[in-house]
Amino acid sequence: MSLSISRQQWNALIEALDDVRRQRHLVTYRALLERLDLPAPAMRTLALALEHLAQLDAKAQRPLRSALVISQGASRLPRTGFFECAERLGCFSGPVDGLAAASWHASEVARVFEFDYPEGV
Repeated sequence: MSLSISRQQWNALIEALDDVRRQRHLVTYRALLERLDLPAPAMRTLALALEHLAQLDAKAQRPLRSALVISQGASRLPRTGFFECAERLGCFSGPVDGLAAASWHASEVARVFEFDYPEGV
């Protein structure tokens, strides 16, 4: 499945992530979906958009902003697809669940909070 969202929807996603980054917060997939107007199936569209953003960030050697999006479950971590994507991009290696994933995620979130992203990217 390929990503198919408008420039306006893409910009809204970047703006939403920039907002939570500046506030040094994380956002759940559900809260982000409620904020954005994405085409159905919205969750799959969001996942593809976040993976695309991760690819762009990794290629530019930036911390992965998609790390700011977490599940609302008890783990407070991104879904396993995030870790699988990060592994494909060479940013993470190890089991996609457990202590190694949680530790890497915490480190990546700290890097995202500290990084100064170019505007509109």
